[in-house]
Amino acid sequence: MNALLWAVLLSMSPVFELRAGLPVAVAAGVHPWLAYIVCVGANILVFPVAYFFLEVIHHRLLHVNSYQCAFDKFMERTRRKVSPYVDKYGLFGLAVFVAIPIPGTGVWTASLAAWFFGMSWWKSFIAVLIGVAVAGAIMLGALLGGIKLVGWVIA
Repeated sequence: MNALLWAVLLSMSPVFELRAGLPVAVAAGVHPWLAYIVCVGANILVFPVAYFFLEVIHHRLLHVNSYQCAFDKFMERTRRKVSPYVDKYGLFGLAVFVAIPIPGTGVWTASLAAWFFGMSWWKSFIAVLIGVAVAGAIMLGALLGGIKLVGWVIA
């Protein structure tokens, strides 16, 4: 399968997101700026998908006990993770939360938190977009710096 398609799929996945998509694309030889644009774009597409699920499909699944139990546990964990950022800094905190390129701080979690806290869709989307752009820049910088460092070590 095409490396860029793999990068898109990884960037949209709930576990890996941009933190895996971007390195896969760069490692496969995709130009770093193209990889950045494609992976950030794919990752931000998660926001409307997650919101659609929460606004339309979620309410239809609430009567299923196993779904409601799993959702409640996931929601509590999400609230604990994101609450310190959102309570203190609002939308800026949401952007900072997404911008930290570590597992569990991506668009999926931020979308769920924005929905849970009743934040404006558009304002949340912009905050998450900024966070994804910053996380992508951090990842790209780390990748290119790592590649350069390896080149110095090998040479």
